[in-house]
Amino acid sequence: MVNLNLPSFDYKIKHTRGKVWIFDGIRKKYVVLTPEEWVRQHVIEYLVNHLMYPKSLIRVEYSLVYNTLSKRSDVVVFNRSGNPWMVVECKAPEVKLNDQTARQISVYNQTLNASYLVVTNGLVMYCFNAQQPGLPVCEMPQYPGE
Repeated sequence: MVNLNLPSFDYKIKHTRGKVWIFDGIRKKYVVLTPEEWVRQHVIEYLVNHLMYPKSLIRVEYSLVYNTLSKRSDVVVFNRSGNPWMVVECKAPEVKLNDQTARQISVYNQTLNASYLVVTNGLVMYCFNAQQPGLPVCEMPQYPGE
């Protein structure tokens, strides 16, 4: 897999049924290791072990409905009141981040109404404050205190 601009970590890999699988500590199961999953697992590791986001308040492939269409966001971080606080959209490293990527996460946020939106391909990361659209935040926000 490609080296990313996110901290490396000790991941668990297994080979089964002709595929490579990586352990997802949030979902507590092995999932097929795709380039997008590689990015998602690095992002989760970064949130939990470097920025100290509570693991119990992170959901992966979170289901939502937008205009009667079923959608799934890659990562949703909830605040301590149980409301979506951050939505993260992960793309494979070879995917360029563009307006279409931003629109995708904006559509998810029409339903979720999170404070922060993040798009990353593991090489580039943009974080936006949804209450102040337009300008990216320079770095990932600290998780809100009690």
